[in-house]
Amino acid sequence: MYDVIIIGKGPAGISASLYIARANQKCLIIGKDLGALAKAHTIQNYYGLEKPMEGKKLAEIGIEQAKNLGVEVISEEVVGIDWNTTFFVKTVKQEYQAKAVILATGTERVTPPIAGLKEYEGKGVSYCAVCDAFFYRGKEVAVLGNGEYAMHEINELIPVVSRVTMVTDGKPCLVENRSENVAVVEKEVRAITGEEKVKEIDFKDDTKLKVDGVFVAIGTASSSDLARKIGARVSGKNIVVDENMHTTVPGLFACGDCTGGLLQVAKAVEEGAKAGLEAISYVRSKE
Repeated sequence: MYDVIIIGKGPAGISASLYIARANQKCLIIGKDLGALAKAHTIQNYYGLEKPMEGKKLAEIGIEQAKNLGVEVISEEVVGIDWNTTFFVKTVKQEYQAKAVILATGTERVTPPIAGLKEYEGKGVSYCAVCDAFFYRGKEVAVLGNGEYAMHEINELIPVVSRVTMVTDGKPCLVENRSENVAVVEKEVRAITGEEKVKEIDFKDDTKLKVDGVFVAIGTASSSDLARKIGARVSGKNIVVDENMHTTVPGLFACGDCTGGLLQVAKAVEEGAKAGLEAISYVRSKE
């Protein structure tokens, strides 16, 4: 049995594990991939970086840091959690038991099967307006999405770019209260095209929209599914926590993007530290 299992190996989960390992508690991190951080082309607004760094590199450094402290890290997909005085974390392959669990699964950025999206990641396709708006100062961009998440990204871009267009990919725009300066194109997208960088969005009606960048904000596939399965309270797509990262289930904590708010590495690291320290205290209280 582990003292703490952390689900998610992004900055929130890794941050939590560092405190747990240094408290001499047995810790396991389970994560399918590196999460949203790996898609960040350049990180330059995080403390301590001597020079800009790819998000994937920063994520890999964090994982190695945890491993060097004795944290076990495995790449598996978690499909469920059961709770009966202790926790049973189920993956596609097997089941793991722990005294406490930290959910640090992030928020999945939904990527539609549109040609060019993956090819131009970091070359004009972005998943975070707060992170990358700076690189599009005075330029024309599009936000791919039709809901409140897309509108949030648009509002971050408006003060920086010269023009932002909501592209819904054939779906109706679900945002009623939006800026009059934001055009909405409800046509289906055929492809994102360009050369070295994004230049156009091609629609299935053979029209085109010239853009310098495309921000993907199609819904937010909720990370709260695991919380719901175990009976923890959720609000919309976010896991509800108190100021110390406790969920409504004793011994279950959550941190990072899955709790909502600012989707930034700095916020994830802070919440991870809190969750780690609270998990340590919880495990000790049960000994």
